[in-house]
Amino acid sequence: MENSTDRPMFRLFAYLEKYRFSLWFSSISAVVNKAFDLMPPILTAWIIDSVSHNPPVWIADWFGYTEIRSVIIFLGVLTAIIFLTESFFEWLFQRGFLRLAQNVQHDLRVEAYDKMQKREISFFENERTGNLMSILNNDINQLERFLNSSFYQILHLITLFIFASVSLFLVSPKLAWIGIIPLPFIFIGSMYYQKLISPHYQNIRQKVGALSSRLENNISGIMVVKSFTAEKFEAERVEEASSDYRDANFNAIRFNALYVPLIRILITVGFVSVLVLGSFMIINDTGEITIGALAFFSMMIQRLLWPVTGLGRIFDEYERAKASARRVFKIMDGESEIKDGDEKIDSIKGNLKLENIAFKYEHGESVLKRINLDIKQGQTIGIVGSTGAGKTTLIKLLLRLYDVSEGSISIDGMDIRKMKLENLRRNISLVSQDVYMFHGTIRENICYGTELKSEEEIMAAAQKAELHDFVISLEKGYDSIVGERGIKLSGGQRQRLSIARAILKNAPILILDEATSAVDMETERAIQENLMELAIGKTALVIAHRLSTIRNADEIIVLHQGIVKEQGTHQELIQEKGIYADLWKVQFLRE
Repeated sequence: MENSTDRPMFRLFAYLEKYRFSLWFSSISAVVNKAFDLMPPILTAWIIDSVSHNPPVWIADWFGYTEIRSVIIFLGVLTAIIFLTESFFEWLFQRGFLRLAQNVQHDLRVEAYDKMQKREISFFENERTGNLMSILNNDINQLERFLNSSFYQILHLITLFIFASVSLFLVSPKLAWIGIIPLPFIFIGSMYYQKLISPHYQNIRQKVGALSSRLENNISGIMVVKSFTAEKFEAERVEEASSDYRDANFNAIRFNALYVPLIRILITVGFVSVLVLGSFMIINDTGEITIGALAFFSMMIQRLLWPVTGLGRIFDEYERAKASARRVFKIMDGESEIKDGDEKIDSIKGNLKLENIAFKYEHGESVLKRINLDIKQGQTIGIVGSTGAGKTTLIKLLLRLYDVSEGSISIDGMDIRKMKLENLRRNISLVSQDVYMFHGTIRENICYGTELKSEEEIMAAAQKAELHDFVISLEKGYDSIVGERGIKLSGGQRQRLSIARAILKNAPILILDEATSAVDMETERAIQENLMELAIGKTALVIAHRLSTIRNADEIIVLHQGIVKEQGTHQELIQEKGIYADLWKVQFLRE
């Protein structure tokens, strides 16, 4: 079955349908501009013939000018009008195509990004970030360059071929046939060149995506690179990726560099043949053409044939745009595996029910098996387990970052697959162990994703997260910049900011995924007191490595190899003398 990426340029022009007025207006202006741009050879022929006392008959018939000086002045004025008109239409089409290209670039980038961010989380786990960045930047920029340059050049070439061919045949069919003999060979060669070069440009787009991904990964992980003194190793990997990109371009350059010289040889044959044969026709006084007509032919043949050498560059840009369009529209046409529900619940209480759920990642073993939980509104549930037991996966399922493989998860009696994703996630506050900070101020990061909050609300959230004292110690306070990914903050400070963000969101369901793992024990105790207060009236799920964090939970669940191995209060689990009791004993002795 054919999809849009099988015909990427057709898909691009289908996308341009909503800009059709701008596209048609600019295209017509470009055609008119080129038509007027091709007038100088004709004007030159008329002036030469007029000086040779053989002026065009139509000037006398239409305007009554018969005296040679009057004819030359008329042709001079006509030339000025034609050049002014040509310049006016050049301004129109240049402005039109530049504005069109910018609008298309903007809309494509925004729509592609919006479509991309709606994809399921596994899409981002499987795709390289640098490659996605390359699509949103390099590939869309490539389409912009095609629209504001190569596209109107194609229109110019078509106009040139039609206008020049008709005018040449009207003057002298014999010379016209000789002059255009190279054209079929040029077009056949160009089509073959396009077929030959196309795979190379697809490879170039892939290599530049890989290079962008490598650079993005290394810059993002510069702390790890430096701490492991891996600068030389990473420099070699960047060099390798850059070399692959360079070599892919070299492969394309081999054909590109050969194309123009070969085409020029064909053009020279046609150009010289016309000049020689036309000159003999005048010398032999056959009466077939005038001196002005020969000048017209020499100029128009040159105008017709030399620009055809630009076909190679135009085909280059076309193939680059085609490769880019394929990647962009693959993103645009991709559908998320997580389908949005139709139901929107205005008020969520927070009753959670997991019925016989199971989950496995693609190409992996089952992570969760036969999980059954009934969590009432206002309960605080602690979740513990060894690494890989499925704790974080359970959270991802609650947020519908993934869908369960079997069973169902419901909130207040409604299957979360029926709920609108935005509605579901707005009612869940998540404090993740892996805290992400956006470049901006502390205030902006605390308020992220929430409606405009007052300064008092922001400070109150920061105080509960034990962050306020640190913030006011900074020179700019809440207006301090956190840096890229929060690099200016310590791990504990980032975690406390994330907690403040969740407190401010004030959702009925609170999820804490190792929320205090990066803070010291004293700060943890202070935070826990505020979190327990925060959790009053909310349904709270607390994943904890430090068992003291969940000691007072209403119920504790012990996950082991994807199943609920133990379940009960802290005291009940201690008495069972199972996995939880062993973990508690080890941590108690350590602390």
